[in-house]
Parts: sequence; structure tokens; C-alpha cells
Amino acid sequence: MAIATATLLDPAKRVAPQRYRKHKAASIATQLFMVGVTLLWMVPIVFALYVSFRPYSETSRLGYVSLPHHLTFSNFTQAWTQSDMWRFFLNSARVTIPAVLITLLLASAAAFVLSRLNFRFNIALLILFTAGNLLPQQVLITPLYRIFLAAHVPHFVSGNGLLYDSYAGLIVIHVSFQLGFCVFVLSNYMKTIPADIDEAAIVDGASVWRRYWSLTLPLCRPAIAALATLLTTWIYNDFFWAITLMSTGNKRPITSALNNLQGQFVTNQNMIAAAALMAAIPTVLVYIALQKQFIAGLTLGSSKG
Repeated sequence: MAIATATLLDPAKRVAPQRYRKHKAASIATQLFMVGVTLLWMVPIVFALYVSFRPYSETSRLGYVSLPHHLTFSNFTQAWTQSDMWRFFLNSARVTIPAVLITLLLASAAAFVLSRLNFRFNIALLILFTAGNLLPQQVLITPLYRIFLAAHVPHFVSGNGLLYDSYAGLIVIHVSFQLGFCVFVLSNYMKTIPADIDEAAIVDGASVWRRYWSLTLPLCRPAIAALATLLTTWIYNDFFWAITLMSTGNKRPITSALNNLQGQFVTNQNMIAAAALMAAIPTVLVYIALQKQFIAGLTLGSSKG
């Protein structure tokens, strides 16, 4: 009897069910919010997929927001053949793959120096790398455009001898703008690696290059995979620099080449939607291939104090 009375009078035991109910309500509200955001995020993709399967003659007569009479793959075949998409896929690969590899190589080397080697100006250099991301690209377009027109490079780098209208120019501009963010991320990631590993390598006589290439880089694989996924998406989807710094139409990447499907007086939005969906396939494949490492790179270190 005394134990039962004490249980009824204990305030902590009475408050516990109330806390559980509040926590459960908050969890349900959070899940509903995430479901709503996911559905809202998927609306444009689903609508583009819906439009891409409908004939242009049907949507021009009934409107895009209407029930379909029949669906067809003709928009995909026309977009592939009419715009020579395979050529522009290759152009995007020529820019994206070297830009991602060069950025990750330079960023990992700079991050190793800034995070694993002790010298006076490492913090100042890290701030300098990060500050470069604060400048919007549109502000720098005029001086960069003039520099690219005046910068001469060997002809084996660019056929016209200039950075302008060349793949090398696009690679340089992407590496320059993405390098600061990657250095910031990788330097913070490398700081979580125990210093005892480096000390043991130094005792064993490992050089700086050996410590960087054989010791630190393998431990940074999740972060590098996450950055590779992000860089591939950002560089591959770039439209601004490809339009501004590339004048030859058949040398442009896939995103800017979608603009070629627009007519002067009539635009087939159904075919453009189909082409846009096909253009998004490479980035989806990269994410699927690096999904495990990408998620590990985003979540690793979240529980550290």
C-alpha cells in the first residue's frame, strides 16, 4: 500500500507520460513536415516526366494541366536525334571529369598542409581560401571575360590559343570557384583524424608525401566521395559559365545545349522536358554509385563534440 501511494505521489513518474506524448507529437509533426517537403520537391520532376510523355499536339490543344489521351516516347527520341545529345554528353564529360579530379587533388593537398602541418599562417590561408566563396560569380563576369579573351595558352591546350571558347577555360573557372569550399571541408575533416597516426608515421620515417598519399587520403575517402558527388552535380549542371565563356555551339556542355531545342517562334516544351530528364541521368548514376560513401561523408563527425 505504501509503495503504491509513493508511486502515485511521485511527480517524476506523473510527468514522464506527458513528456512521452509531447515527444511523440513532435516526432509525428516532423515526419509529416518531411513528407510534405519531399512531395513538394518531387512535384516539378513528376510534372516534367508527365509532360515529356505527352505529344506536343495534345498539350497545345488541351493544355499541360489536363488528362492525357495517350503517352509516347517520341519526345525522347526526337530530343536525342534533333539535338545530337551524345555529342554534348561528351562535352560535359570533357569538362566535368578533369575539373572534379583536379579540384579534389588540389583541395586535398592544400587541406593536408593546412590541417596536418603546423606553421604560422595556416589559419590565415584557410580563411583566404574560404573567403573566395563569398564573391558572387556574376560580379566577376566582366573582368574574367576580358582576362579569358586576353589570356594566351598553347594550342595543344586550346585550339584557338585562348582560354575563351575552350574546355580548358571552363575547367580552370570551375576549379577556381570550387577549390575554396573543398579545402574548407577537407581541412575540417582531416582535423578529426588522430594526430597519433601522423606521429607514428614520422617515427617510421615516412615523408610528407607518403603521409599525405598513403595515410591521410585513404582515411578521407567518405569526405572525398561526398565532395565528388557534389562537385559532379554542380559542374555538370552549370549553365552560366558555359553560356558566357563558350561561343561555339557544338562545344558547349549538355545543360547549355538544351537551349538549342528552343525555336525562334515555337518552343516544344514536351521535347525540352524529355531532354532535361535525359540530361539528369549522369548525375543520378553518380549519386547511386557513391551513395554509401556520400551519406557516410555527410554524417561522419556529427556525434563529435
